[in-house]
Formats: sequence, C-alpha cells, structure tokens
Amino acid sequence: MHPVRTEEDLLSVRHAVRAATLSAGFSIIDQTRVVTAASELARNAYIHGGGGTLTVDHLVRHGTAGLRLTIRDDGPGIGDLDQAFIDGFTTGAGLGHGLGGARRLMDEFEVHSEPGAGTTVIAVRWASR
Repeated sequence: MHPVRTEEDLLSVRHAVRAATLSAGFSIIDQTRVVTAASELARNAYIHGGGGTLTVDHLVRHGTAGLRLTIRDDGPGIGDLDQAFIDGFTTGAGLGHGLGGARRLMDEFEVHSEPGAGTTVIAVRWASR
C-alpha cells in the first residue's frame, strides 16, 4: 500500500506503478498508460480527497498479466459521477481530463463514491499481447 498524502508521494506512486508494470511485462505503451492513469487518480485523491492510498495488485487471467490499481480516499466524495466523467469538468484548477482520461487508459474501471464518505477507484489494465 502506498500513501498519497504529499506531493512527494505522487512521485513515489509513479515509480511504484512503473516498477509494477515492468515486473508484469507490460509493453512501453501499456506502461505509459497505467502510470498516467495512476498519476491522475492519485492526484485526484490528493487534491480532492485530502489524501489516500494506492494499492497495486498483480493479476493473471488466461495467461495474461494484469495490474489492478485501487485508489481510496476519505474525502468529500463525488456528488455527480456522470458529470465528473465529462471531459473539461473540473472542481479545481486542472484541465478536467483526470477521471475520464484515466478510464480511457484502462481496460476496466469502476468508481464507488458517496458524498461525505470518500471515493474508491478500481482500475485494471491487461498486458497487450
């Protein structure tokens, strides 16, 4: 489990996820996709959720390696998930590509959030064959 509480933690998350993609044998393109998604999701947890944690799990399905990223925070939650996925929507100073962009980079993506109860994002990427 990796903390996401400081700016330095965001860099540590990137390094940890890069190492996990290398260990799983991901192509450079898949490595970049997963690291980018993890970076966006960790930044959201840090900025909007007041910090959180990232867990990286190695998966295997039908002989194909995969990684599952689970990002949790105890922040205010996301009031309108549909709106949060719209490109350009932001509650901060960002470009508004974080959640929707991360979803497009991963193969599986789910968000569990309740106002006042935090947010959990689970994202899976399978290695390209």
